[in-house]
Amino acid sequence: MLQGARHVHIAALHAAANDAGIEIEIHELRKATDLENAQPHALVFPGGESTTMRLTGNDSASGLLPALFDWIREDSKRPVLGTCAGAILLCDPQDGGEPLVAAEIDRNAYGRQVDSFQSALDSTLLDRQFLGVFIRAPRFTKVGDSAEAVVTHENEVVGVRHDNRLALTFHPELSQDSAFHQWLLQTAKEVAE
Repeated sequence: MLQGARHVHIAALHAAANDAGIEIEIHELRKATDLENAQPHALVFPGGESTTMRLTGNDSASGLLPALFDWIREDSKRPVLGTCAGAILLCDPQDGGEPLVAAEIDRNAYGRQVDSFQSALDSTLLDRQFLGVFIRAPRFTKVGDSAEAVVTHENEVVGVRHDNRLALTFHPELSQDSAFHQWLLQTAKEVAE
């Protein structure tokens, strides 16, 4: 809950939970202590401005980003969804540790706000198409051997999965389709069982 499209993700998670018949409790994380108190089963890193998220989340008053990165690294089975700026944080955490998703990413590679667009995407993760919304989107420049391209737009990779971590360069929360949020909840349920 540092910055970005966090409230839209909350609505998408509620829709996904309703569609999947899964009960959820959402915790809004702003500080490292919030993570300790919540003990989540899954995380969402929303889109927004990655520089602002880094400044706010690494500030001593918050300490949230180091705590989140440690939490993710503790167990590769923990489900994480990172969209747009969230994908940047997962691929390039800038904390001295390994990337959380083995892919290289370039900020704002699709252009400025006026270059935003919607398009049908192909997803092997969903085994169907998905309408993607791109807003000042980053671009994957390389996918590592331990990661898998799971979403493409005209043969360009726009979604990468590494273990149970999913980095998307688009905004699934702005679609009327909650399939990627359902994936997160279903994966969290399977891991918890």
